[in-house]
Amino acid sequence: MTPLTILTEKLRTLTGVLPLAVALSLGTLSTLGSSPAHSQLISDPVMPDILDLEARAATVDRWLKERLDTLVQPLMRKEGVDMWILVAGEYDEDPVVKTMLPATWLAARRTTIMIFHDRGGNEGVERLAVARYPVADLFPSAWNPEEQGDQWERVAEVIRERNPATIAINTSEDYPLADGLSAGMRRKLERALGPLTEKLVENHNLAVGWLETRTEAEMAAYPTLVRIAHSIIAQMFSEATITPGITTTEDLRWHLRQHVSDLGLGTWFHPSVHVQRASQSAFSIANMSLDEGDIIMPGDFLHVDFGITYLRLNTDTQQHAYVLRPGETEAPKGLRDGLAAANKVQDALLASFKTGRSGNEMLAAARKAIEAQGIKGTIYTHPLGLHGHGAGPTIGMWDNQGPMPGARGTYALRPNTAWSIELNAEAAVPEWDGQLVRFMTEEDAFFDGKTVRYLDGRQTEITLIPRQK
Repeated sequence: MTPLTILTEKLRTLTGVLPLAVALSLGTLSTLGSSPAHSQLISDPVMPDILDLEARAATVDRWLKERLDTLVQPLMRKEGVDMWILVAGEYDEDPVVKTMLPATWLAARRTTIMIFHDRGGNEGVERLAVARYPVADLFPSAWNPEEQGDQWERVAEVIRERNPATIAINTSEDYPLADGLSAGMRRKLERALGPLTEKLVENHNLAVGWLETRTEAEMAAYPTLVRIAHSIIAQMFSEATITPGITTTEDLRWHLRQHVSDLGLGTWFHPSVHVQRASQSAFSIANMSLDEGDIIMPGDFLHVDFGITYLRLNTDTQQHAYVLRPGETEAPKGLRDGLAAANKVQDALLASFKTGRSGNEMLAAARKAIEAQGIKGTIYTHPLGLHGHGAGPTIGMWDNQGPMPGARGTYALRPNTAWSIELNAEAAVPEWDGQLVRFMTEEDAFFDGKTVRYLDGRQTEITLIPRQK
């Protein structure tokens, strides 16, 4: 074994996950040893080290260059597109453009126009910026305002010089993330192109493919991101944070936001923490935003929905905890059985993942499996990555368990994609006089084309407050 391999094994043995710096240096998913689909969440996950801002920027820029060098050409050739134009105004960025800016660019500058041109064969894809500034060393500037004062006319010149048969633009009725060309910018583009406008094609598959595909370097780090999120949740679901009779669910929501901010990370949605308890109706997803907060009491069944943003990637996690009553050492069996039912819904969904299947097909297969087991479940799983609710197939909605219309329901599952396995099971709890309780789980996973693996395990046991020694 090499010295690095020996160090890696020692670190994994001690913490269950590699420090991000080691993961980045290794750069492969296989070295990380991703969690198998059935793996259990570590009950007290250790908080990994978090990179400082300069190291984060270097990592983001390294990943971005690799993505541009390796993903764009196959996507364009798969779609039969010769040229792809992306247009962004400052503070009104196309969502795809936002993911292509270097780490030190917090927004596009003035009007930033990026052009990809496939020169064919081994010449590969040329990248250009028709903009006042080059986009770092990723998109060299193809416009000199002192020589050609009209930026849009320069765009037309670039196109005429290269004579593409088709020019893809980011417009879509199905995917907001692929609908980044604003109406105003499109009018300017079409006025500049004149007769060349007939070459424009609306193609959301380029944007979706770019956004949904994860590289090996990203996946080497992703388990550490999920471990960070799990560690934050574990700290919150503990006696260190919760004092029954005093702490409220609203306290915990802001505790999560503050903790994330203190770590120098971001959240992509406001966390939610809710209570289910005996003699109370089942939790309503539709009304969750109306909850102003409950005082947490012994016997409460808690739920959290929480996600962080780090290195431009996102996590999305839902877990449960139970506040022990005096004399209790475990949660009621009905609650434990309910979580086990939710785990079975997870298993059924993961078994439906097959390359080429649509979101609608995966939903139908998973629903057939859980219904055969007599489980009342709801599936609403989504892609994950550069956005929390990422681009790609939609596998059900919490308020629609039938086929999704349009491309989001029919889009095919592709390898090298990350997923938020989000769903719930509803079950009666005998200890609560048969009251229906909703068991909502969400864990992050990776599909390599053949198998789905949780990035940092999944919750199979209810977290207890206070912790049992």
